[in-house]
Amino acid sequence: MLTNQFKLIGLAFLVQLGLPGATGQAPAQAEKAAYPAMAPVDQYLIADQKSEIALARSAAPASISDGAEVMVLGRKGFTTAVKGTNGFLCIVERSWGAATGEAEFWNPKIRSPICFNSAAARTFAPIFLMKTRLALAGKSKTEIVAATNSALDKKELPALEPGAMCYMMSKQQYLSDRGMNWHPHVMFFVSGDAAKSWGADKDDSPIIAANDPEERATIFMVWVGNWSDGSPAPPMEH
Repeated sequence: MLTNQFKLIGLAFLVQLGLPGATGQAPAQAEKAAYPAMAPVDQYLIADQKSEIALARSAAPASISDGAEVMVLGRKGFTTAVKGTNGFLCIVERSWGAATGEAEFWNPKIRSPICFNSAAARTFAPIFLMKTRLALAGKSKTEIVAATNSALDKKELPALEPGAMCYMMSKQQYLSDRGMNWHPHVMFFVSGDAAKSWGADKDDSPIIAANDPEERATIFMVWVGNWSDGSPAPPMEH
């Protein structure tokens, strides 16, 4: 169970992970100068495609990720490297998976393996894939937000389906300069600001919520005890 103190620690990590909704303005402001603009594209790429596929699959247990579609990043966006059989989609998210207000939005070191279930692959991943194309095309944060809002308003991006979720259980994940590989967890995506309906962020609740207005969803996060390879994660503090 989570105490208030531990949930505050968790909320601080949500900021580091790029999940909006929690506040951490002082640390964020201190880091802003580190990544003021997009780095050269090569810094975001993984040269060895096999390594990127393996890293993407490490997001979830092999029983899930072995049958998943895997996409890898190229100079213009993500493309399918492995066709899937079970509806899941595994990718390695880069820094622009964060909200545009986050200090590490352009951090080229970030590697966030994530495995979406079929509902999230159809209706949540497309937002990140669109942001990726815009970022690689040289668009600014303001232009990325405007284009995403327009696509959502015009229903060019699909409405979020019920049951959308993902795994983030990779021992190799690098989520931020401070969070680094942090802790294995699963996330659930719900339309709108839905924290209260899940009882998130309450005393002893295991669920942390982050409202994500840029993607028009609430992201619920639940820690799990093991990494995707089955090895135990560091114990959670209370």
